[in-house]
Amino acid sequence: MSERTAPRTAPLRARAEIDLAALRANVRALRAHAPGAALMAVVKSEAYGHGAVPCARAAVAAGADWLGTATPEEALALRAAGLPGRIMCWLWTPGGPWCEAIEADLDVSVSGMWALAEVTEAARLAGRPARVQLKADTGLGRGGCQPGDDWAGLVREALRAEAEGLLRVTGLWSHFACADEPGHPSIAAQLGRFREMVAYAEEQGARPEVRHIANSPATLTLPESHFDLVRTGIATYGVSPSPELGTPADFGLRPVMTLSASLALVKHVPGGHGVSYGHRYVTPGDTTLGLVPLGYADGIPRHASSAGPVLVEGKWRTIAGRVAMDQFVVDLGGDEPAPGAEAVLFGPGDRGEPTAEDWAQAAGTIAYEIVTRIGTRVPRVYVNEEQDG
Repeated sequence: MSERTAPRTAPLRARAEIDLAALRANVRALRAHAPGAALMAVVKSEAYGHGAVPCARAAVAAGADWLGTATPEEALALRAAGLPGRIMCWLWTPGGPWCEAIEADLDVSVSGMWALAEVTEAARLAGRPARVQLKADTGLGRGGCQPGDDWAGLVREALRAEAEGLLRVTGLWSHFACADEPGHPSIAAQLGRFREMVAYAEEQGARPEVRHIANSPATLTLPESHFDLVRTGIATYGVSPSPELGTPADFGLRPVMTLSASLALVKHVPGGHGVSYGHRYVTPGDTTLGLVPLGYADGIPRHASSAGPVLVEGKWRTIAGRVAMDQFVVDLGGDEPAPGAEAVLFGPGDRGEPTAEDWAQAAGTIAYEIVTRIGTRVPRVYVNEEQDG
């Protein structure tokens, strides 16, 4: 991912400005929502598109106790960058870098017998115990071990390996399916099942350092789910996990990313002029068009064609016609901003600009996807890198 720590004299084609002061403030706000639990800042997928290493450093500086990633490669990259403390990774496939993870002192997730066998063998080769967290499938139906005999077998074999000094069961955990849907019956059902599966493991002798199930929405709205640790992903970046739960401001959060571009062209066209592929937009009269040099290769969703909002010179504009690979057009309605004028796609909303949630609504998706999909051609420009105070 291209990174810059200060703006250049010449404007960039496009930029994703990452406000690290906002991220640090979000971490502190999230800690206040779960004062009795440790906090894991999830920085998978390049910190949801914001840049994993700078965001991880800012989160730790603000008091995050753990860092979380999906893949072991992501976690190993954090270690290679000098990130200290507890780091957990959970998305493993057979033949993964178990030895490297053990040597880097990562916490690794195990959902089934094949993974337990591989990590145990890796611990023998590494000559040191692995830090293992057992994942329970409490109802999401993705990763995790099923209740009943499967869970009993996994717990039994993990504790046997622990007794042999090959691993340490550091955590018991699970993940909600519908925590972003207030009142969904699966929430209480999963929480109850998690308590039962944790109780069983502990009755058999497990002594985990942490038990955790709460993601961002649960951290914000379900204090009974906080246990020892909460895992905050999208909320760390100031995006609400669900419009139904509230806006970022409702939870004391601030969006971290502002995406903007420099207009590449402004030109006059007559009425009846087709715009972009397929002519799905035709100018209703004489007007001016502005060319925004961002497209679906940069992560701008094609589903936002004729719908995505953009702020240009204080006014909301809408994408005119289809989003192309590298560019899209907005109808400026006769206004004549100079080439190079700023077009703001989304940000915190302070200047009246759209937000990631506005883009999610325009594209029929979720705000998670809007920020995470911004591509590597867009430089991340980090501001407010110094710790507050």
